[in-house]
Amino acid sequence: MDQRNFNKNEIIEKLIPLVENTAMRYGVIPLEVDFTKESGKWYLRIFLYKNEGVTLDDCENVSRSLNPFLDELIPIKFYLEVSSPGLDRKLKSDKEFIIFNGKVIDLKLKSLVDGTEEKHFLCKILDYDIENGLTVQKLDDNKRLIIPKDKILRAQLHIDDI
Repeated sequence: MDQRNFNKNEIIEKLIPLVENTAMRYGVIPLEVDFTKESGKWYLRIFLYKNEGVTLDDCENVSRSLNPFLDELIPIKFYLEVSSPGLDRKLKSDKEFIIFNGKVIDLKLKSLVDGTEEKHFLCKILDYDIENGLTVQKLDDNKRLIIPKDKILRAQLHIDDI
């Protein structure tokens, strides 16, 4: 295939509904679908989540179910990796803030927000909405804060809470 005609974003758009439907059949949630080139090789990485923890069987079931369709959707050679997101997952999407509601995160802000004089702290996710952002409760002083998403530099699951 002529890679000049290859559009990564179009492929991801086609993959997401397929991955979501397949994952749902096995009781897992796709947190991220990433298609990227590293060291001259293309990788399709799918990160799955479920409350009880993702098993090897979950990854294998999703991988086997997707395989017959992927060659039709991806016109170049690629490597498929299906896995859990890891214990210290960085939260990247609105969906993840909703899924991990009630969990403790390590939050780093780009700039201060009303109610705190620090930009890095542990907190519990209380709520998330696209309009207002992330509502958290700081662990050190139990203050409730509303953090607009554009103020978040990094949000990462706190390992002790998982």
